[in-house]
Amino acid sequence: MSTSALIVLIVVAALVLIVAARTIRIIPQARAGVVERLGRYSRTLTPGLTIVVPFMDRVKPLIDLRERVVSFPPQPVITEDNVSVGIDSVLYFTVTDAKSVTYEVANPLQAIEQLTVTTLRNIIGGMTLEQTLTSRDNINAELRKVLDEATGRWGIRVNRVELKSIDPPGTIQEAMEKQMRAERDRRATILNAEGVKQSQILTAEGEKQSAVLRAEGDRQSRILTAEGQAKAIRTVVDSIHAANPDSTVMAYQYLQALPQIAAGDANKLWIIPAEMTKALEGIGGALGGLGQMSAESRERIVRDYASQGESQDVIDARAAAEAASLEAAAAVAAASAEVSGTIPESLSVNTGAQHRELSATEEE
Repeated sequence: MSTSALIVLIVVAALVLIVAARTIRIIPQARAGVVERLGRYSRTLTPGLTIVVPFMDRVKPLIDLRERVVSFPPQPVITEDNVSVGIDSVLYFTVTDAKSVTYEVANPLQAIEQLTVTTLRNIIGGMTLEQTLTSRDNINAELRKVLDEATGRWGIRVNRVELKSIDPPGTIQEAMEKQMRAERDRRATILNAEGVKQSQILTAEGEKQSAVLRAEGDRQSRILTAEGQAKAIRTVVDSIHAANPDSTVMAYQYLQALPQIAAGDANKLWIIPAEMTKALEGIGGALGGLGQMSAESRERIVRDYASQGESQDVIDARAAAEAASLEAAAAVAAASAEVSGTIPESLSVNTGAQHRELSATEEE
């Protein structure tokens, strides 16, 4: 084979390779290609293997269909209260139409940046600094709405808009820090006062409940004590009524209480009550009657009690009562001697007779 033929073969092979390369195109996933035939839009290539007409169709640079993130540098914006702040924003967008983004806008990123800046100035210009710092969500929502409407015809969908930072001037930041410090001090003072107030209220409430409980306990104690005393008095009265004591026993008890009244180192002068004479007269009369009763009469009375069915304990009790009466007679005699210095004759005689009868009874 001659040299000229070899050269022709190499040239033909090179042309075939070039034609094949311009005819067969592979579009990656999440990419799109715009095909122009003779300078006019022909079609949009989708991911996969595709064939174009060489030297007639031209494939423009592939367009990325994934969500993209663009961070714009801080832009100076003036608020409604004439405070200049720097706002740094981030934009998330996705290309939805390769043809529109290719032919509707020359530089999509620059167009989005300028549209973001103008929209921010429009929104922030109607808000104060405090509203700007506390209304990021509202600003993001309004900004996204405006950008999405404007970029829709460009084949771009704005997904999210975020404000990275809002930087007021240094003097404003210092004043805001002082304000926040004063506000926190005020809140701390209020909380402290509220705590002291609640503590005092709880303490007073506790003291009130404690006083009420103590008063209730004291009242219950007094009621129970009064009920106990009333029950004791009722028991004593019932016992006295059940024993059926005569005036002699009551007078004797009265005489027994006199030494207790006169007891004590401070009692230099003892005044005898006027009722004592009547008590002594009553005791003398009662004991005088007992003295005039013979032993046979007393035995007859005892036999009568026994015949009525009374037990021996009752009989013994009555005998003990008679012995106590005799002792009371002796006490009356002694008391009469101490009071008047003389002993009534009838009382003395009756007392001696009763002692003799008691001795005879004990011997039997």
